[in-house]
Amino acid sequence: MDLNSDLGEGFGPWAMGDDAAMLGIVTSANIACGGHASDPDTMFATLAMAAERGVSIGAHPGYADRLGFGRRVIPMAPAEIANMVAAQVGALQGVAALAGARVTYVKAHGALANLAADRREVADAIAGAIKALPGGLAILAISGTELEAAGRAAGLPTYSEIFADRAYLPNGRLVPRTRPDAMIHGAKEAAERLLAFLSAGRMPVIGGDPIPLAAQSICVHGDSPEAVAMATEIRARLTAAGVTLAPFVG
Repeated sequence: MDLNSDLGEGFGPWAMGDDAAMLGIVTSANIACGGHASDPDTMFATLAMAAERGVSIGAHPGYADRLGFGRRVIPMAPAEIANMVAAQVGALQGVAALAGARVTYVKAHGALANLAADRREVADAIAGAIKALPGGLAILAISGTELEAAGRAAGLPTYSEIFADRAYLPNGRLVPRTRPDAMIHGAKEAAERLLAFLSAGRMPVIGGDPIPLAAQSICVHGDSPEAVAMATEIRARLTAAGVTLAPFVG
């Protein structure tokens, strides 16, 4: 099982989360590439740290909305979304070349990922952009979504993701962040839920019975105050349960 986190989400002198600590815990890093967050220097520093520690590197494109941290939908045509994703991922690939690192996959961020979960034309635009880019990139998609299906239909290596720190709805979608029950803040609670999921293959949801989800990767968001403690607890508990942690793609 892979353990990933969204990193490199600072900008200029403003830091977001403890990337250095998280890169000592996770096996894959989804690195912001200038849309919802980051800048060339932040990209370079995060890429270099990830490469030094042997962490698999993914691009994390999102809406160009730093003020909203990419968590607001910006109306765009599918072709515009494809151009935006290609530009952001290509930017990270370019900085990675300078840092002696290699981008191996793409994971959409925030509102873009949530929109692509339900709208196939958005999902197809993202998958098409990824397929057109060099490097044989894989896609990491929220489990059970249109983006997951679009990645497979495009012939991309496609991997499924679940979230350690987000609550789920009965339809398999994430509880919107506007709701007070959207986030799971307790490290032990998150770890117990994951262990139960790995044992039964079913994810607990709010307002319904647990649902089946596929998973090759678990995300712990790097921007929350409890991120490092939660990732540490999850890694320790999964390892103790006999789960081998390794990147889903090299």
